Amino acid sequence: MGKDNGDNKGNGMTRRDFVKMSTTVAAALGGAAALTLPSRADAADAQTAPASKKFLVVDQKKCAGCMSCMLACSMAHEGSSNLSSARIQIIDDAFAEFPNDIEIAVCRQCADPACYYACPLKDKALCIDPKTGVRYINKKECIGCRKCIEACHFTPSRISFNLKYKVALKCDMCQDTPFWKQTGKQACVEVCPQKAIKFTSEQPSGHKEYNVNMRGEGWAKLGLPTD
Repeated sequence: MGKDNGDNKGNGMTRRDFVKMSTTVAAALGGAAALTLPSRADAADAQTAPASKKFLVVDQKKCAGCMSCMLACSMAHEGSSNLSSARIQIIDDAFAEFPNDIEIAVCRQCADPACYYACPLKDKALCIDPKTGVRYINKKECIGCRKCIEACHFTPSRISFNLKYKVALKCDMCQDTPFWKQTGKQACVEVCPQKAIKFTSEQPSGHKEYNVNMRGEGWAKLGLPTD
């Protein structure tokens, strides 16, 4: 786990340690990953893809790395608590310093969905919802070629691969959750004990805008950073 910013020295506990103790689930996910910024969209392609009306934004400084969101996502979609079946990823880098030691990796519902264009069965396996614009995978039609995974703008790819069923998995903003009937809500948002994930209908204007400050007065009263 990375070190704190240094404001809380001498009390034997870092801010991140405090946050972890306040959550209901504690776990660790090893391995570091570097985020790759998205490339510019091809103008013609960008015009052919309708914009999404659903997005997730996160506050990485609030995340405790408990992976409750991953388990909830798996349960809602697959009916089992399996990290490998989650459409959201928590990346824990034990060698990085706070706040870069934990990353909440969510699908950006890109304006230029490279995954969508790469799919050989576009509009059949990797689709765009005509009402919401959400980019999603139809597992029944997916042939497991992994081209969408390779095409993703980000590292690690926001699309995972289910080895059991040989299909790609991607966030669908909980539009198809056979094991969770909370229509219009997102399982990861609802379950997060730190409230570090939020739904928005407004598309963030850039890469940094997906990471927002959700810390209020209560956060400051606990002696935790609000900036």
